[in-house]
Amino acid sequence: MAHLSRRTFLLSSTAAGGLIMLHPYSARAAAGQAHLRVLSTTDLHCHVHPYDYYADRENHTMGMARTASIVNDIRAEATNTLTVDNGDYFQGNPMGDYIAYSRGMAAGDLHPIIAGMNTLGYDGGTLGNHEFNYGVDFMDKVNAGAEFPIVCANFARSLGATPREDALHLPPYVILDRELTDGAGETHPVRIGLIGFVPPQIMQWDRAHLEGRFAVRGIVEAARAWFPQMLEEGADLIIALAHTGISASRHEEMMENSALHLAAVDGIDAVVCGHHHLVFPSDRYSGQGIDAAAGTLMGKPAAMAGFWGSHLGIIDLMLVREGGAWRIDRSESTTRPIFERLEDRTVRPLVDSDPQVIAATQQVHEETLEYVRAEVGRTEVPLHSYFALVADDPSVQIVSEAQHWYVSDILKGTEHEGLPVLSAAAPFKAGGRGGPEYYTDVEPGPVAIMHVADLYLYPNTLMAVRITGSQVREWLERSAGIFNQVEPGAADQPLLDPGFPSYNYDVIDGVTYRIDITQPSRYDTDGELVNPDARRIVDLEFEGAPIDDDAEFIVATNNYRASGGGRFPGADGSTIVFEAPDTNRDVIVRYIVESGTIAPAADGNWNFAPADGATVLFETGPAAMRYLGEVRARGTMIEPAGEGEGGFALYRITL
Repeated sequence: MAHLSRRTFLLSSTAAGGLIMLHPYSARAAAGQAHLRVLSTTDLHCHVHPYDYYADRENHTMGMARTASIVNDIRAEATNTLTVDNGDYFQGNPMGDYIAYSRGMAAGDLHPIIAGMNTLGYDGGTLGNHEFNYGVDFMDKVNAGAEFPIVCANFARSLGATPREDALHLPPYVILDRELTDGAGETHPVRIGLIGFVPPQIMQWDRAHLEGRFAVRGIVEAARAWFPQMLEEGADLIIALAHTGISASRHEEMMENSALHLAAVDGIDAVVCGHHHLVFPSDRYSGQGIDAAAGTLMGKPAAMAGFWGSHLGIIDLMLVREGGAWRIDRSESTTRPIFERLEDRTVRPLVDSDPQVIAATQQVHEETLEYVRAEVGRTEVPLHSYFALVADDPSVQIVSEAQHWYVSDILKGTEHEGLPVLSAAAPFKAGGRGGPEYYTDVEPGPVAIMHVADLYLYPNTLMAVRITGSQVREWLERSAGIFNQVEPGAADQPLLDPGFPSYNYDVIDGVTYRIDITQPSRYDTDGELVNPDARRIVDLEFEGAPIDDDAEFIVATNNYRASGGGRFPGADGSTIVFEAPDTNRDVIVRYIVESGTIAPAADGNWNFAPADGATVLFETGPAAMRYLGEVRARGTMIEPAGEGEGGFALYRITL
């Protein structure tokens, strides 16, 4: 077994001269008993260095190099160890995009994430859904450099009559012949089976790369077929590397998040899961068959190690040798983080980066920095958010356009094809507590990936919901709660509610509407319906006609909103019809790359309803003056109104 180390004392010296406490399983194992520790990573997404390429600065919450730095110590705590990866390893940040879109992968090239994994010494891995984002040929070139087996039992070139007859693209499993050292210091042979699974939804998410060339099986269906064969071949233990999340929902054949049901299949001994970008064991998961305290799914030990290298998953198995075979006597599941968040919300790293991993990937890191700072497209117009809360805005427009482009294409060939696609987006950098400089401001000319982070701050994942016209109206009513109620004809009233976060101010593109702020808001800041008779959204139209309340629409948005964030009507998690494998940032980058040059002109699809000449005041950054003319040109009666507080500039709008 790779990375075996024998420790016969409770305390053991590390290379750095410190002491490592042995895990009780190793410290107390007797003859015929052996402690096996399974270490796992998942959803690394090419985060090798602790660096946020979007923000162009170090980030202590990420990086396989940080995770790697604790692996040796964690290995030293156990007599026998195995290290595995659970997929989504080479796509997901600008380093991954740089390799795929710019540098390329020639035969014999070593991908940086594989270089890091080889340095750390993995024993096996499987595919995640993001491995298909650049196409199967690219994936094969990346995987060719791995010094460890990569397996997947449910992804095939074609399906046979049974799973065992499928023409699989990769081996479904591997059986590792290793030796275990027991508590008496004697070595014994062991056969450890690793089997991999990928979400079946790859056929939808990467249809352009896979349709007509490949096929998938359901995860549980494939497991039921292959586990008996692994046992027939003498596997003492079967560990599933399942790139799938944990859901207590009833099992369905092509279920995306099926780790719980996979654990129930006869023959499996432990489950390494992922895909959710969460941690297990944790109180984030509950339900029948899920025991977060014991770290088990259906009684089987399981671990999910966060994402981007944030944690290392650990499954500790106390094995007993009986009749020449091994069985699990006891187990523990835990995770180890690489950082902690302090009370003041700052982040403190718990470990330094592993110097060997850094050295193996430093050149590509530096090349990525050049890439992230380089042009990925151009904009013919400025992209700024100084007036995003009071007028249709180009910084929100580009997000909406990218989301619409992506969702319109991805839904082709599905039951939702043909439904009109709308797009909801909100300004993130809009002053407030962030201060008078906290605005997006990209001048016409080159657009770099770092500018995309300015447009879209959060690592949300794109989602789409299917809702009715009446729900579109209510969504907008909820959004319009950012505005204070004003008195018709009155002068210089405050426009914005300072307690309403800008990220909850959605503009929906694809419809036109006006907002009558002489009416009270239907919803309060928390999303409670407080004025059921009030209507701020007026003249709501789709394609030039009043919207049909019973008509159905697809709305492109993000996972926060679609899952109930902000408590928006029509977006409570029950209306989701598509969960993209890509972040909203990635979608914007791909849209700009595809377009070459963008010119996201604010189309004025919303404005304020007249209020008998009432005037309202709002604050924005002083640099907004540069763009005042373009906002006026779109019909907003706006003018400077002096200095605001704390460095802000004050503006007046006549309604």
